Amino acid sequence: QVQLVESGGGSVQAGGSLRLSCAASGHTISNYCMAWFRQAPGKEREAVAAVYTAGLSTYYADSVKGRFTISQDNAKNPLDLRMSSLKNEDTATYYCAAEPAGCAMLGSSTSYRYWGQGTQVIVSS
Repeated sequence: QVQLVESGGGSVQAGGSLRLSCAASGHTISNYCMAWFRQAPGKEREAVAAVYTAGLSTYYADSVKGRFTISQDNAKNPLDLRMSSLKNEDTATYYCAAEPAGCAMLGSSTSYRYWGQGTQVIVSS
């Protein structure tokens, strides 16, 4: 079993920046696909960004390209999501997810086996 714990959420004004982190424990996550999802009230959970370290690949939703950066130096370091130029519509609960089988694209929520509890991000005008 893999346990994922997110941190770094909070409130920020539109145009500002936040950094989210996800710490993994319980199993080595080498060659896993690691991703960030978000879910706004009344909306479905959507993929934001993913990284497949084994393939040195990153994937982003169109809505965050150029504003968000996902990174993980190696399997022992936390998964980061650096968010800049934040918009009101980025307000959501952000979840860290992990999939042992790797990934070749961003994928949907059903593609990921392990999930964190989420951290809230509120962007206000």
